[in-house]
Amino acid sequence: MDVGRLSDFPIKEFHPIPRGLMGPGAYELIGVEAKKLGFKKTLIMTSGLKGTDIIEDIKGKVEYQGIEVVVYDKVESNPKDYNVMDAYQLYSENSCDSFISIGGGSSHDACKAARIVVAHDGRNINEFEGFNKSENPVNPPHIAVSTTAGTGAETSWAYVITDTTGDEPHKYVGFDDASVTSLALLDPVLYYDCPERFTAQCGFDVLAHASEPYVSRIDMPPSLGTALKVIELTNEHLRRATYEPRNYEARSGMMYAQYMAAQAFNSGGLGIIHSISHAVSAFYDSHHGLNNAIALPRVWEFNMPVHYKRFADIAQAMGVERNGKTDVQMAEAGLDAAIQLLRDVGIPENFSQVNKETYPKNIMGEGVYANAGTQIKGDAADIDRITNHVLGDACTPGNPRECTFESVRPVVEHCIHGNL
Repeated sequence: MDVGRLSDFPIKEFHPIPRGLMGPGAYELIGVEAKKLGFKKTLIMTSGLKGTDIIEDIKGKVEYQGIEVVVYDKVESNPKDYNVMDAYQLYSENSCDSFISIGGGSSHDACKAARIVVAHDGRNINEFEGFNKSENPVNPPHIAVSTTAGTGAETSWAYVITDTTGDEPHKYVGFDDASVTSLALLDPVLYYDCPERFTAQCGFDVLAHASEPYVSRIDMPPSLGTALKVIELTNEHLRRATYEPRNYEARSGMMYAQYMAAQAFNSGGLGIIHSISHAVSAFYDSHHGLNNAIALPRVWEFNMPVHYKRFADIAQAMGVERNGKTDVQMAEAGLDAAIQLLRDVGIPENFSQVNKETYPKNIMGEGVYANAGTQIKGDAADIDRITNHVLGDACTPGNPRECTFESVRPVVEHCIHGNL
């Protein structure tokens, strides 16, 4: 029997997640935990976290345990292949034996990718696009310390890198069980310094991470309950976390939501919210969470006809009361609730509304291809390029509704120019 004919995903795989320490004071244990893992000389990978003393604080805690520390603080948003290779070079030159990543998904993803490069003697990271391309499953130990509640990269088996070597930028996902961190440290106190707009954008990354596996073509039962709980937590806590940055309850709620959302998509898969986000940030270098926020309501509407019942469940988790509504009515009310949340936390409704005051780069007409110096205008040609990138993304096969150029292009165009 050709089991492949039974469904797109006849065999479902539950992927590993790392040990995690969560709660107030968790990051205080990093030096002790690093010593337990055998760290002697470690490379910290980070964007630098300008305006905070988090890097210096953690570095001191690690050094107190007698561990030498080298710092690579040049990780960019939407980490680039050269960030990974430069970090590998610094790691090798200093004979390091371990990694610590501090920050959000960019720092964690770049670090996970650098570990893969170390395990393969400096081979270029772009050789590992796709699924389980590692030939050596053993790589250096890695502690991930999160300062944003968004990507769940400290929890998942995926890392996302932008390949800058071609004529057009290409952002890809490496799914690899060998990239899973050794330990995830999540401390809500570290989120207090996260700026308002990043808190909001990261929160919509969480909402995308939960809603996509709940309706995914993979249909992974162990992910479903977790996904719904994450949607409930995000709806309950994101507004207060955004506007009351030192509200411990709200920050804790989003911390757990992030972690659980990564558990959900880790085995339950994603869809074209993420594919659109990857494509747009490849061309504009824009924030992943912002991209997800703008794409989410359009993709929900695109996918609803396939899964009205599941979207009705999502609506209930978003706080919509049934009150005799049909599944279709519930799904539509859930979409309205997501749009209201987007507006409440101050996220632009399309990419054309991204402006210089709140987003000093990545605005329409000023983006450039990574290598070719071509202006990004959001015109018909750009929409075509972005749509083609979406169709080739590793997250697209999990989308519940079949994706073609003709069906996806209007969704992309509406993300760029349409109003909700």
